[in-house]
This record gives sequence, C-alpha cells and structure tokens, in this order.
Amino acid sequence: MIFFGWLFQSKFALSFIYDRQFNVQYLLNDMMSRLRKRRKLTLLLAVWLCVGTSAHANFVDTPTLICTPKTIVVDIDHDPARHDIENNSTRHATFHRNNTDLMVFPLNGDLAGTDDRAQLKSDLKVQTVDSTINTAKLPSATVLQPELREPSLYALLNAEFAADRGDIERALTLYKQQSFKEDATAVFERALSLSLRHDNVGDSLQFAKMWQDQNPDHVPAWFYVAHLALKAHDYTLAGQSLERILRYDPRTDLSDILIGIYPTTDSDQRELLEALQPINSEQNASLSVLKAGLLYQFNEPEIAIIHINRALLHQPDYVPFITLKADILRKTEPAETVLNYVNQARLRNPDSKSLYLYEIRYLLDLKQSQKALQLLLDAHQRFDDAEITLLAALVSLDNEEYRSADRLLNVLAKTPTYLDQAYYYLGISAERQQRFEQAKSYLKSVMQEDLVLAARKKVVDLELLDGNIDAAINTLADLRKQFTVFAPETYVLQANILWQHDQAEEALQLLTRVSRKYPNDQSILFARVQLLDDRSDYIIKRTLLNHLQALDPSNLSYQLSYAQLLLSNDQNSEQGLELAQNILQVRFDDPRYDNELHLQALNVLASSALANENYAQVIDYLKTPYDVLPTLRSGVLLLRAYQGLGESAKVNALLADLQQRFSFGQHNVNDRVQLY
Repeated sequence: MIFFGWLFQSKFALSFIYDRQFNVQYLLNDMMSRLRKRRKLTLLLAVWLCVGTSAHANFVDTPTLICTPKTIVVDIDHDPARHDIENNSTRHATFHRNNTDLMVFPLNGDLAGTDDRAQLKSDLKVQTVDSTINTAKLPSATVLQPELREPSLYALLNAEFAADRGDIERALTLYKQQSFKEDATAVFERALSLSLRHDNVGDSLQFAKMWQDQNPDHVPAWFYVAHLALKAHDYTLAGQSLERILRYDPRTDLSDILIGIYPTTDSDQRELLEALQPINSEQNASLSVLKAGLLYQFNEPEIAIIHINRALLHQPDYVPFITLKADILRKTEPAETVLNYVNQARLRNPDSKSLYLYEIRYLLDLKQSQKALQLLLDAHQRFDDAEITLLAALVSLDNEEYRSADRLLNVLAKTPTYLDQAYYYLGISAERQQRFEQAKSYLKSVMQEDLVLAARKKVVDLELLDGNIDAAINTLADLRKQFTVFAPETYVLQANILWQHDQAEEALQLLTRVSRKYPNDQSILFARVQLLDDRSDYIIKRTLLNHLQALDPSNLSYQLSYAQLLLSNDQNSEQGLELAQNILQVRFDDPRYDNELHLQALNVLASSALANENYAQVIDYLKTPYDVLPTLRSGVLLLRAYQGLGESAKVNALLADLQQRFSFGQHNVNDRVQLY
C-alpha cells in the first residue's frame, strides 16, 4: 500500500486527475522502472499481494489522516515550511479542501524541477480553498491514503503483536477501533475477548453496547450485551436485552447468558427479579427457572412452583430443574410428597447419580438413615462411583454396621485418590469397635494433608487413653518432621498434654521457647497467654494480648481474654466490661458468633456482678443459659448468687444438679477443663 501511495503521488497522478489523460502503457513502463530501483519496496508489494486481502494498511505512527471526497490540493506559496520541505528527502504536501475531487500532490524528487513547480502553481490557483493543513507539523513517517471501510490488516497484526508483547492497552485500542468498520464481526469478538480478560465488566459492557448499537441486527451481540449487563448488575439493560432476544426467539437457550451471573446480595437479587418480572417467559425454560430460583430465594414458593413447572414442560427430565422443584416443594408440601416426586423422577432417570444422591441426602435430613443406607447400597451396585461408596461407608458407620462399613472402605482403598480417606475411616471404625492397635495402625498410615492432623490427633488420644504420654508426644514430634506446616499446632497440643498431666511449668517453658521461633503464630501466642497467671504475669499477658489483637483485631477470643485480664485486676474495669458486652452484642447470624464465647462473656459479666454483690444481676445473666446449656462454671456462679440471696431451696436443688451432672465436689479427672 506504500507503493500505491508513492505511485499516486507522482506526476502521473496529477495528469490523470487534472487532465483526465492517462497512458496505461507509459504508466506500466514507469512502474517497472521504479520497482527495479526500489527492491525493498518491490518485496513489500509482493508480500501484500500474497496476503490476498482487501483490508490494507492505513498506518500510522501518528493518528490516521482520513481523506474525504473533498478536493485536497497543494499551495506551496502559502506554506511557511516550503524551503524545509523541498530539501527533505521524505517530502509531504500541504492540503486544502473544497467540495470537488480528491487530489494529492507530493513534493518529491520527480517534481523538483522549476517547470513542474511552476505548472503546479498555475494549476492550483484555480482551486477554491476552504482549509489548510500545514505539513510541517506532520511526522516524516506518515503515509497519507484513503481510509478503507474494512478492517486494516496491518492494524490487526499490530494489535495482535501488541497483545503478545503484553501491551494490552494498545492492542485493545486498535482492536476496538477496527471493530467498528464494515464486516468486522470477528474483530469485535476478539476485542471483546481481550476486554473481558483485562477490562472491568463495565468497560466491556460499554464497548459491546456501542458495537451493538452500530450493528443492531447482529443477534449474538444481543446475547453478549445481556450477559455483560447481568454481570455488571445493570438489570434494566439486561431486562431490555433479554426481552429483545425472546421476541426474536421465545424458546432460545439462555443458559450461557445466565452462567455465573446469579447475584450474591439480597438487593441485587430483588433488582434482578424486578427486571425479569415483566418479561414473558412462558416458552423459555432458562428464564423460567431463573425466576423460580429467585422467588424460592425470597420465600415465595407458591409463585416459584408455577415458573419451575413451565420450565419442566420444556425439559421434563433435566435434573437441575427436578431438584429445584423438589427444593420448592419442601417448603410447601409434606415430606412424603417430596420423596414421592423425587422417587418418580429417579425411576424415570435410572442413570442419574445426582437424583440418587439428592434422595439419599433428603432421607438423611429426615433421620431415615436405614432407608438412606439401603438406597446407597443400591446406588453402589449400579454405579462404579467412589463418592457413593464413601457415603455408603459413612452411613454404615453411623448406623453401627461396621462389617458393611469395613467392606466398603476396603473397596474404596483400591482407588488411589481415596486411599487416605479409606484409611482414616477404617481407623474410626476400628476405634469404635475398641480395636485400638488396629485403629492406630490405620490412622498412622494417613498422609493426605487435609486429614493427617486429625488422624494424628486421634492417635495421640489413643496413646493417652493407655497412659502413654511419651508415645503421644513422639507422635506429635514425628508429625512435625513429616509436615512442617503443622509444627505450631503440634507444639500447642504437646503443651496441652503437659498441662493436663500437672506439668504446667514445662508447658509454659515449651511455648515460650517456640514463640521465639514463631513470633507471630497466633495459636502459640494464645496458648501461652492461657497458661500465664492474670495477676503475677499481668504485664506479659497484657503485652501478648495487645500483640494478638493487633494481628487480628476482630478476634472475639482475644477480646474476651483481654476483658478477663482487666476484670481480674479490677472488677469494675470499664474497658473490660465494655469488651464483654460487645461480645454479647454479636448476632447469631454474624460469622464471628460463637455460642461458647457468648456463654463465657456472660460468665465474665456475672463474675463482676458477683464481686459487687449484685446477686440478682448474676441470676439474670446465667439462669436461662444454664437451663439451655449447663456448664460447671455457670452453675457455680449461680449457686453463689442464690447463697448470697439466702434462697436455700434453690441452693440445694442446684447443688444436687451440679453433683449429678459434673460430680461436683468429688475428685474427678473430668472436672479438669482444657484451656485451649
């Protein structure tokens, strides 16, 4: 294309445009003569001809100059850079426009003669001049040529090379620019693909919407815009796009559009439902099931069942639709009706593992474990599936059918992926059958990282059950060597063993020593805090708790321990009381909520009230919690409050209850409470 730009900037172009006289043979001879002198240019021309495309370069080191069907002429007399241009090997022209024909005049060596320039001046003076562009401002590498309607092959190659080099911004700019030309669907899709990977969803949506507006009949673009609008939470635009698609084809498959767009917040879910409600989805299964899911989410099962039934009319045996209907029925119908529906669907789809598992899990939810086990054994015979085999073994364990469980687990052990799980549950089975040595053997064989810690903890418990303290500690030491990631936790477990066996000082020394190796490990620091005395070690304990709260400011356990520390030294500490009250304010639906911490906070506040002889407040804090979840600590505080009020009958009743529940007042090893 550089060749043609160069050619038509010759005096032959002038002759053709002005005089309308063009000698073809003379032009061809001149072309061949010029090509022989410019071998690189000839090679470049050959390459472009081999490409065989009409989408030619429009290059640009600078913004592309677009030549419209207006006249562009050269006025050398009015060019202030005339002298510089004439002496430059790469020549440019100054352009003027009027409303007639397109004309381009180069200032190159071929027109360097005085006569040619005089002729040009003479010819140009007859033109009407509307505007001027000073070529002195144009860079020397600029090639001036007509803007093509189709995408530029050079620009596309440039964009792809930029993407390959990691210059995504340039690649996207070029691709998006070229996508708005004619017959550029493939370019648009490539641009959108890059945009989805590197732009935010809003930018991708804006680009897709602009392209769709320019290409309103391109149906796939409707789908792109609908999907992106859903992802960007622009539910108004999404609703409009979906409605347009359904007018075009009411039964079109929208599943690809709806993948990964389900909103996570209530407000977005409601907004999406409001956008979908006006759309007639009777003939569209995908949209009907989306409406059903949202209505089910908002506890409107009566309306949801209408939409899911519409979806099932089109796809009666599609398992996700069947299970969604079962979920909806569970809110409106008795369990027997739901089971009958799922059972009938499973019989129609005997090869559906998902329906088997749905029915089995529903039976387990209903505490019908024997029926669930029988169905699991049927599924085990039908499907060669490790997941079903494992589930059947676990249900057998829960039903105390150990022979069946062991048989299934030994089958599972033949599958390498499930070997560690099989060993773990074989160990559990042996433990429940009191075959402790066999249990330890299986549990020591577990090497899967997400199971090994739990397995070794059980080995430690079995060793302690036999009084083998050294063996228990050696098990933890071996685990540290095999899995260094669990080293901090093994030290905490070892300290706990020492503390339980009246070696509190050794436990504290161990944790103090390893805390130097793991200065920011919260489990080690907190275990050490639990072993420090509130009064004699007050400064060290406070320092450690401040450090822990800096590491995890939202941790309620650290806050509660700090409150206990403050109140142990000052029963009226405002900061301590405030921290304990804040823990009580955490709602049960908050991810941080912990029932045990809530009860401990009540005990802390009750202890403070008891120290101030506010006995009624103690009873108010603890009476209901003790009735619901009785603990030794809560019972003792209540007992002292009743004693303070002189309520002998309640004292005697509570004392009898404590003795029965906790062997209170007797020397019993179970009275020892693990600190962490």
